[in-house]
Amino acid sequence: MRSHLLNDTTAESYRRSVTEGVERVARKLATTSGPFTGVTPAELAPVIDAVDLDRPLGDASAALDELEDVYLRDAVYFHHPRYLGHLNCPVVIPAVLGEAVLSAVNSSLDTWDQSAGGTLIERKLIDWTAARIGLGPLADGVFTSGGTQSNLQALLLARQEAGTTDLSKLRIFSSECSHFSVQKSATLLGLGPDAVVSVPVDRNKRMQSVVLAAELETCRAEGLVPMAIVATAGTTDFGSIDPLPEIAALAEEYGAWMHVDAAYGCGLLASLKRRHLLDGIERADSVTVDYHKSFFQPVSSSAVLVRDGATLRHATYHADYLNPRRTLAEQIPNQVDKSLQTTRRFDALKLWMTLRVMGADGVGELFDEVCDLAAAGHDLIAADPRYDVVVEPQLSTLVYRYVPEAVTSPAEIDRANLYARKALFASGEAVVAGTKVDGRQYLKFTLLNPETTVSDIAAVLDLIAGHAEQYLGENLVHA
Repeated sequence: MRSHLLNDTTAESYRRSVTEGVERVARKLATTSGPFTGVTPAELAPVIDAVDLDRPLGDASAALDELEDVYLRDAVYFHHPRYLGHLNCPVVIPAVLGEAVLSAVNSSLDTWDQSAGGTLIERKLIDWTAARIGLGPLADGVFTSGGTQSNLQALLLARQEAGTTDLSKLRIFSSECSHFSVQKSATLLGLGPDAVVSVPVDRNKRMQSVVLAAELETCRAEGLVPMAIVATAGTTDFGSIDPLPEIAALAEEYGAWMHVDAAYGCGLLASLKRRHLLDGIERADSVTVDYHKSFFQPVSSSAVLVRDGATLRHATYHADYLNPRRTLAEQIPNQVDKSLQTTRRFDALKLWMTLRVMGADGVGELFDEVCDLAAAGHDLIAADPRYDVVVEPQLSTLVYRYVPEAVTSPAEIDRANLYARKALFASGEAVVAGTKVDGRQYLKFTLLNPETTVSDIAAVLDLIAGHAEQYLGENLVHA
């Protein structure tokens, strides 16, 4: 079995196996005709259940043959221009190269003695990102597994900085369109069920700062503590960006920690045309960025940044076997001192390779392209009498629904849109997402592929309309 360990004597075997795997994936990418095959769980589950994990194949080629049946054939391929579903991006080649290197070397980014240069590369990228945000000379941060973990850590720091140990008094303010991880974080941090105050949004799905101000004043009057305000720079459903300067001013006035969840909107940090949409983010106490969304990185690649690196001490624990206290005096750069995780992949290498090959402008151009595409897509949908589109996009998301003129029942229209989405997914021709707006069923294009065109959008709209019309033709109920 030692022949399967990656070491000096098996380097050639490693080269052959990885090359064969890369060639198979490359062929799959080159020949994929749609984003999905339409396979159902009932169809695929028996294929996987039939695999006997206690009877190894003993050969990488045979395992790759099997992988075609259990995974590669039916995977959802985000690189396809008609994948318009969730916040999943096609990935850039330099990042995939970085992924191959980091997986093979297998550095762990918790301590210097497990990563060496990896530690310094991650720190360099944190400094680079903090500078792009404008957080100032004391800024610091750490890579995380994703936006949910980044938001959790930011709110942990906010809780510890709030100046009270009475958790029942703490309140977090976020818009009604903020990510669900805000509520999840409040629960994990031991706050009460009323801890998160949902602030209404305006017609463009941005937090209403006037209402936020009133809520903060009520909080103060009731003797409660405004622990944090979470501003969203790119909501999941609408790509909307909260009014950051106004929120920053209120956070300062009421002594609240300002966190900006820019998991989606962080691509604007590299944008050549839209960086101004993040004006005010430099006043945040903490910021979440997901490079695996708008920086076109493979999952996972995220980070939490803070204005004052000293606040990261709230996540610091020392273990004699790992990062004993003496390492602080010796100035040994252990990233575990800043992280909620211990063992942690060298995900920073993917972004490093991307910047060293493409540069930030290259990433920014790609993100600007999908934002331009969303603007054009909005105009297309707005001019189509079959559809209603909710808001003009700030980033690259479009929320809309099919509204047949002959049907007046909102519930029936809801069912037609839900059916159309499911039927489209089952066909494998395209993938779109769904959400609800004011209780009604809507569909969503999340545009993160620069290869997608307006023609692709138009074609998918026709497919959706066809499925919806089929449903209504079979189930038409006039209100």
